[in-house]
Amino acid sequence: MDIKMIDVKNEILSTNDDLAEELRSRLKAHHVFMVNIMASPGAGKTTLLLDTIRRLKDRFRIAVIEGDIESMVDAEKIADSGAKAVQIRTGGDCHLDAPMLKPAIDSLDLDNVDILFVENIGNLVCPAEFDTGAMLKVMLLSVPEGDDKALKYPLMFSVCDGLLVTKTDCAPLFDFDMERLRKRAHILNPNLHILPVCAKTGENMDEWIRWLEEQRTRCMNA
Repeated sequence: MDIKMIDVKNEILSTNDDLAEELRSRLKAHHVFMVNIMASPGAGKTTLLLDTIRRLKDRFRIAVIEGDIESMVDAEKIADSGAKAVQIRTGGDCHLDAPMLKPAIDSLDLDNVDILFVENIGNLVCPAEFDTGAMLKVMLLSVPEGDDKALKYPLMFSVCDGLLVTKTDCAPLFDFDMERLRKRAHILNPNLHILPVCAKTGENMDEWIRWLEEQRTRCMNA
Protein backbone atom coordinates (compact mmCIF):
# COMPACT_ATOMS: atom_id res chain seq x y z
CA MET A 1 0.00 0.00 0.00
CA ASP A 2 1.14 3.55 -0.74
CA ILE A 3 0.90 5.33 2.59
CA LYS A 4 1.63 9.04 2.86
CA MET A 5 3.46 10.21 5.99
CA ILE A 6 2.59 13.65 7.36
CA ASP A 7 5.12 14.79 9.97
CA VAL A 8 2.99 17.04 12.15
CA LYS A 9 5.70 17.53 14.78
CA ASN A 10 8.18 19.01 12.31
CA GLU A 11 5.52 21.36 10.94
CA ILE A 12 4.52 22.50 14.43
CA LEU A 13 8.13 23.10 15.47
CA SER A 14 8.92 24.96 12.26
CA THR A 15 5.94 27.29 12.71
CA ASN A 16 6.86 27.83 16.35
CA ASP A 17 10.51 28.57 15.51
CA ASP A 18 9.53 31.18 12.91
CA LEU A 19 7.36 33.03 15.44
CA ALA A 20 10.01 32.66 18.15
CA GLU A 21 12.54 34.40 15.92
CA GLU A 22 10.06 37.21 15.26
CA LEU A 23 9.51 37.64 19.01
CA ARG A 24 13.25 37.62 19.69
CA SER A 25 13.84 40.36 17.10
CA ARG A 26 10.96 42.42 18.46
CA LEU A 27 12.17 42.15 22.04
CA LYS A 28 15.70 43.09 21.08
CA ALA A 29 14.43 46.13 19.18
CA HIS A 30 12.87 47.27 22.47
CA HIS A 31 16.06 46.36 24.40
CA VAL A 32 14.22 43.67 26.37
CA PHE A 33 16.29 40.69 27.51
CA MET A 34 14.09 37.59 27.80
CA VAL A 35 15.21 34.63 29.92
CA ASN A 36 13.47 31.24 29.81
CA ILE A 37 13.62 29.48 33.22
CA MET A 38 12.93 25.73 33.08
CA ALA A 39 12.90 23.06 35.78
CA SER A 40 10.96 20.25 37.40
CA PRO A 41 8.09 21.09 39.77
CA GLY A 42 9.49 22.09 43.15
CA ALA A 43 13.03 22.81 41.95
CA GLY A 44 12.75 26.39 43.22
CA LYS A 45 11.97 28.48 40.13
CA THR A 46 9.69 30.96 41.88
CA THR A 47 11.92 31.24 44.96
CA LEU A 48 14.93 31.94 42.76
CA LEU A 49 13.00 34.52 40.74
CA LEU A 50 11.78 36.33 43.84
CA ASP A 51 15.32 36.71 45.17
CA THR A 52 16.59 37.67 41.71
CA ILE A 53 13.93 40.36 41.43
CA ARG A 54 14.82 41.67 44.89
CA ARG A 55 18.47 41.99 43.86
CA LEU A 56 17.80 43.61 40.48
CA LYS A 57 14.69 45.75 40.83
CA ASP A 58 16.54 48.94 41.81
CA ARG A 59 18.49 48.87 38.54
CA PHE A 60 16.22 47.12 36.04
CA ARG A 61 12.52 47.14 35.19
CA ILE A 62 11.45 43.52 35.46
CA ALA A 63 8.46 41.55 34.18
CA VAL A 64 7.65 37.86 34.55
CA ILE A 65 5.46 35.64 32.42
CA GLU A 66 4.22 32.73 34.54
CA GLY A 67 3.26 29.45 32.91
CA ASP A 68 1.03 27.02 34.78
CA ILE A 69 -1.46 24.33 33.90
CA GLU A 70 -3.80 25.84 36.52
CA SER A 71 -3.81 28.53 39.26
CA MET A 72 -2.25 31.97 39.64
CA VAL A 73 -0.33 31.27 42.85
CA ASP A 74 3.14 32.03 41.49
CA ALA A 75 2.00 35.08 39.50
CA GLU A 76 0.52 36.57 42.68
CA LYS A 77 3.84 36.12 44.49
CA ILE A 78 5.69 37.81 41.62
CA ALA A 79 3.25 40.73 41.57
CA ASP A 80 3.69 41.16 45.34
CA SER A 81 7.46 41.47 44.76
CA GLY A 82 6.92 44.59 42.67
CA ALA A 83 7.56 43.09 39.23
CA LYS A 84 5.01 43.08 36.46
CA ALA A 85 3.34 39.66 36.15
CA VAL A 86 1.41 38.01 33.35
CA GLN A 87 -0.17 34.59 33.84
CA ILE A 88 -0.51 31.98 31.10
CA ARG A 89 -2.83 29.14 32.07
CA THR A 90 -2.43 26.29 29.59
CA GLY A 91 -5.24 24.12 30.92
CA GLY A 92 -3.22 20.98 30.23
CA ASP A 93 -0.28 21.71 27.93
CA CYS A 94 3.00 20.84 29.65
CA HIS A 95 5.15 23.55 28.03
CA LEU A 96 5.16 27.15 26.84
CA ASP A 97 5.83 27.94 23.20
CA ALA A 98 6.01 31.04 21.03
CA PRO A 99 2.28 31.16 20.10
CA MET A 100 1.38 31.01 23.81
CA LEU A 101 3.89 33.74 24.70
CA LYS A 102 2.92 36.18 21.95
CA PRO A 103 -0.32 37.45 23.58
CA ALA A 104 1.47 37.69 26.93
CA ILE A 105 4.26 39.75 25.37
CA ASP A 106 1.66 41.84 23.49
CA SER A 107 0.09 42.75 26.84
CA LEU A 108 3.32 44.31 28.14
CA ASP A 109 4.60 47.82 27.55
CA LEU A 110 7.98 46.69 26.25
CA ASP A 111 9.42 50.19 26.43
CA ASN A 112 9.14 49.89 30.22
CA VAL A 113 10.74 46.45 30.58
CA ASP A 114 14.47 45.70 30.72
CA ILE A 115 14.43 42.03 31.71
CA LEU A 116 11.58 39.61 31.01
CA PHE A 117 11.67 36.26 32.77
CA VAL A 118 9.56 33.35 31.60
CA GLU A 119 8.85 30.81 34.34
CA ASN A 120 8.08 27.78 32.23
CA ILE A 121 5.86 24.91 33.31
CA GLY A 122 7.47 22.42 35.69
CA ASN A 123 8.78 19.75 33.34
CA LEU A 124 12.22 18.62 32.11
CA VAL A 125 10.91 17.17 28.84
CA CYS A 126 8.51 19.25 26.71
CA PRO A 127 9.82 22.78 27.44
CA ALA A 128 13.21 21.80 26.04
CA GLU A 129 11.69 21.19 22.60
CA PHE A 130 10.13 24.62 22.03
CA ASP A 131 11.91 27.89 21.24
CA THR A 132 10.11 30.67 23.09
CA GLY A 133 12.06 33.55 21.61
CA ALA A 134 14.22 33.87 24.73
CA MET A 135 17.79 35.12 24.44
CA LEU A 136 18.93 32.96 27.37
CA LYS A 137 17.81 29.50 28.50
CA VAL A 138 18.43 28.54 32.10
CA MET A 139 17.49 25.29 33.80
CA LEU A 140 17.28 24.58 37.50
CA LEU A 141 18.07 21.22 39.05
CA SER A 142 17.56 20.83 42.80
CA VAL A 143 19.86 18.71 44.94
CA PRO A 144 16.98 16.41 46.05
CA GLU A 145 16.38 15.44 42.39
CA GLY A 146 19.77 13.73 42.15
CA ASP A 147 22.85 14.11 39.97
CA ASP A 148 21.73 11.57 37.34
CA LYS A 149 19.19 13.76 35.52
CA ALA A 150 21.57 14.54 32.64
CA LEU A 151 21.30 10.85 31.77
CA LYS A 152 17.50 10.88 31.91
CA TYR A 153 16.74 14.25 30.30
CA PRO A 154 19.65 14.93 27.93
CA LEU A 155 17.83 17.36 25.64
CA MET A 156 17.18 19.87 28.42
CA PHE A 157 20.85 19.91 29.37
CA SER A 158 21.84 20.19 25.70
CA VAL A 159 19.73 23.24 24.83
CA CYS A 160 20.36 25.39 27.92
CA ASP A 161 22.98 28.09 28.38
CA GLY A 162 23.04 27.86 32.16
CA LEU A 163 22.36 25.27 34.86
CA LEU A 164 21.63 26.41 38.40
CA VAL A 165 21.88 23.65 40.98
CA THR A 166 19.41 24.76 43.65
CA LYS A 167 18.69 23.87 47.28
CA THR A 168 22.36 23.31 48.05
CA ASP A 169 21.55 23.74 51.74
CA CYS A 170 20.01 20.23 51.51
CA ALA A 171 23.25 18.64 50.25
CA PRO A 172 24.16 16.92 53.55
CA LEU A 173 20.88 14.99 53.38
CA PHE A 174 21.31 13.61 49.86
CA ASP A 175 23.83 11.57 47.89
CA PHE A 176 24.49 14.33 45.34
CA ASP A 177 27.85 14.48 43.58
CA MET A 178 28.39 17.90 41.99
CA GLU A 179 31.48 16.84 40.08
CA ARG A 180 29.69 13.82 38.64
CA LEU A 181 26.88 16.11 37.49
CA ARG A 182 29.36 18.51 35.87
CA LYS A 183 31.03 15.72 33.92
CA ARG A 184 27.75 14.27 32.69
CA ALA A 185 26.33 17.68 31.75
CA HIS A 186 29.48 18.84 29.95
CA ILE A 187 29.53 15.71 27.80
CA LEU A 188 26.14 16.83 26.47
CA ASN A 189 26.93 20.54 26.44
CA PRO A 190 30.58 21.60 26.90
CA ASN A 191 29.59 25.29 27.07
CA LEU A 192 26.96 24.89 29.79
CA HIS A 193 27.58 27.34 32.64
CA ILE A 194 26.99 25.44 35.90
CA LEU A 195 26.53 27.18 39.21
CA PRO A 196 25.34 25.81 42.58
CA VAL A 197 23.05 28.34 44.27
CA CYS A 198 20.73 28.67 47.24
CA ALA A 199 18.24 31.52 47.37
CA LYS A 200 17.54 30.72 51.03
CA THR A 201 21.13 31.10 52.23
CA GLY A 202 22.32 33.43 49.45
CA GLU A 203 25.03 31.00 48.28
CA ASN A 204 26.40 32.17 44.91
CA MET A 205 23.39 34.41 44.27
CA ASP A 206 25.71 37.36 43.64
CA GLU A 207 27.57 35.28 41.07
CA TRP A 208 24.28 34.30 39.41
CA ILE A 209 23.27 37.96 39.16
CA ARG A 210 26.69 38.91 37.78
CA TRP A 211 26.53 36.17 35.11
CA LEU A 212 22.96 37.15 34.20
CA GLU A 213 23.98 40.78 33.71
CA GLU A 214 26.97 39.72 31.60
CA GLN A 215 24.70 37.70 29.35
CA ARG A 216 22.29 40.60 29.02
CA THR A 217 25.10 42.95 28.01
CA ARG A 218 26.47 40.43 25.53
CA CYS A 219 23.06 39.88 23.94
CA MET A 220 22.07 43.53 23.74
CA ASN A 221 25.40 44.44 22.13
CA ALA A 222 25.44 41.57 19.64
